[in-house]
Amino acid sequence: MLTLNTSELSPVQLQNYMQYAIAPRPICFASTTDAAGNINLSPFSFFNMFSTNPPLCIFSPARRVRDNTTKHTLENVLEVKECVINIVNYAMVQQTSLASTEYAKGTNEFEKAGFTMLPSQLVRPPRVAEAPVQMECIVKEIIHLGDNPGAGNLILAEVKLIHIREEILDAEGKIDQAKIDLVARLGGDWYCRVTPENLFKVTKPLTTLGLGVDALPKAVRNSKVLTGNDLGMLGNTEQFPSDEEIDAVSTWPQVKEILDATIGDSGDRERELHELARQLLNEGKVNEALKVLLLQ
Repeated sequence: MLTLNTSELSPVQLQNYMQYAIAPRPICFASTTDAAGNINLSPFSFFNMFSTNPPLCIFSPARRVRDNTTKHTLENVLEVKECVINIVNYAMVQQTSLASTEYAKGTNEFEKAGFTMLPSQLVRPPRVAEAPVQMECIVKEIIHLGDNPGAGNLILAEVKLIHIREEILDAEGKIDQAKIDLVARLGGDWYCRVTPENLFKVTKPLTTLGLGVDALPKAVRNSKVLTGNDLGMLGNTEQFPSDEEIDAVSTWPQVKEILDATIGDSGDRERELHELARQLLNEGKVNEALKVLLLQ
């Protein structure tokens, strides 16, 4: 394993390693204005939500690594403590990238990138009409992390109004994760797209107390077939099945076939039962998989 001491790396090297490793990152497409009314629009991938009560997002226009200058977005929010955080989806990602071009002060990136300015209701900066979600924010605090190239400037933005395009909502009025078609930043020129094909769910253990991987039999924990993800799913179950439930598994056709074919060969039996359990896990049948594994 490569081990790096950050104090021995240049800002450019650090930026490369960290931006490739800490990803994907959501994109804050921030619209701001200065005291004279000049509008700016720029994307930032140093961004996330950090609180829901109050509703608070943080994004960071870092000092430029190459020459240590600051960005117009930072200069604007220091003058006018308001912004709009526009969420970026796939339909607008190329235009969003174009808006990151370092145009001269006073240039309106809405016009350069071909976006439509939509008046905000509470703040002065306009919204991006094409964005699926637009959040009008008041800048509560700006935290400067340093004066060196690459140093961040944390902009704490409290969300006051959220505008959501109705076509991305489900029947209950909630955002449909498959419809919003989000994109995120990776390292270098790389992005990723959240499509229905690569979406998956992981059951949150918020209201349950999982058994834990350490409670699983040693043969299961040390399986050469099951992955760490498989063990995590098994460890998230609340209780072991009863002996009666486990015994009943031996009557399943696919299990009976394995048992009959591996009489006297414990190694093959374990491997084939583990492979069946993994197939069940891939189908979301966690309890059934656990019963198969405990049959041994």
